[in-house]
Amino acid sequence: MDLVVAAFLHPHERFGETWNGLAGEHRDGTFAGGRFEQLAVVQTAFVFDQHAVLRGDQRTGARGYGFDLDGPAADRIGADPGEADAGCDDDQERKPQLDRPAGVGGTVRGFGDKTGGTSPYIQWPSFDIVAQAMGGWMGITGQDAEHPVKVGGGAGDTVPGLFAAFGTMVALWHARATGEGQYVDVAMTDSILAMSELVVSQYSYRGVSPVPVGNGIPGVAPFGTVKVKDGVIVIAAPHDPQFHTLCRLVGMPELIADPRFANEASRWEHTGALTLLIETFTTKHTKLELRALFGGKVPFSPIYNAQEIFEDPHFATRQMLPEVEQPGSQRPVAVPGVPVKLSQTPGAVRHRAPMIGEHTRAVLADFGLPAAEVERLMSVGAVSAQSAA
Repeated sequence: MDLVVAAFLHPHERFGETWNGLAGEHRDGTFAGGRFEQLAVVQTAFVFDQHAVLRGDQRTGARGYGFDLDGPAADRIGADPGEADAGCDDDQERKPQLDRPAGVGGTVRGFGDKTGGTSPYIQWPSFDIVAQAMGGWMGITGQDAEHPVKVGGGAGDTVPGLFAAFGTMVALWHARATGEGQYVDVAMTDSILAMSELVVSQYSYRGVSPVPVGNGIPGVAPFGTVKVKDGVIVIAAPHDPQFHTLCRLVGMPELIADPRFANEASRWEHTGALTLLIETFTTKHTKLELRALFGGKVPFSPIYNAQEIFEDPHFATRQMLPEVEQPGSQRPVAVPGVPVKLSQTPGAVRHRAPMIGEHTRAVLADFGLPAAEVERLMSVGAVSAQSAA
């Protein structure tokens, strides 16, 4: 398969640093960051999270390669130095200019690129919280409308990265079948809206703008957090069979026939009273006791902190906390594992994330550049290299 370039524009600066991914059928992966570009050459042709240079735990399994796509080395691997960086000229058409057929390029930006429609905010910088605010999540998250809350972690960053990987794979399949390349345009804000089905459906069907309702979902009860003797748990038993089971487990079978809780609509209408009744039972028991009672019978979970995640056998069995060596650390460190489990070609975290430019020399050698040429490119600042020591 021909080498394919996918470029992901750094959304935090108008025309600041960019992180780019190079995807194709090759034996290894490469990444970089800082003022240089990020390149990835991976066997499965995945393009990784555009924020990988900030999150070492998400760059595992790759090699670090510092490369300046605006510099004199860009044409050595097939990218036109004036076009490969999608942020170099906002007035130009952002399409990959590659000397290989079936080229696939793209960007992840706060408000998208021109390919999918020119947003009035195309010039605006963005962060995770900006995407969550405008994409709809913060407007429905929190205890009430006066105290909106963003979803924890960096979903406004990582979700667009997943959409970019998906779009790039689709484009690669199309390129394989037709020989035709194309551009992948992903906006952080669009990606959040695409996962805000409650916002869209409620307003489209009912003309209502949903507001935050804590940890529940409007119209669904019991569904959310309840207090227990030693903390808080979540219970989700909104449908009749689940609710009836819950009533029996907490020793209140009479609630099944109570008119206030006779169906899903009435349970939501009286959700406050229902929660208080459930808590008269749960506050007398610990999370461990309730796990033994509820586990496998109704949808339930304790709310884990980091220590509890590390101690739960589920994550060890699923290999979700693999350990890798880390420069400067005397002991291995855990990183998030691969959540997609393939039956025949399972992925794995085999080594730590690279330092920027850690494998520049080796990767350029794989591309066929002589050692003397690599040193020359380093001397003029076209590529960077460093040791992990």
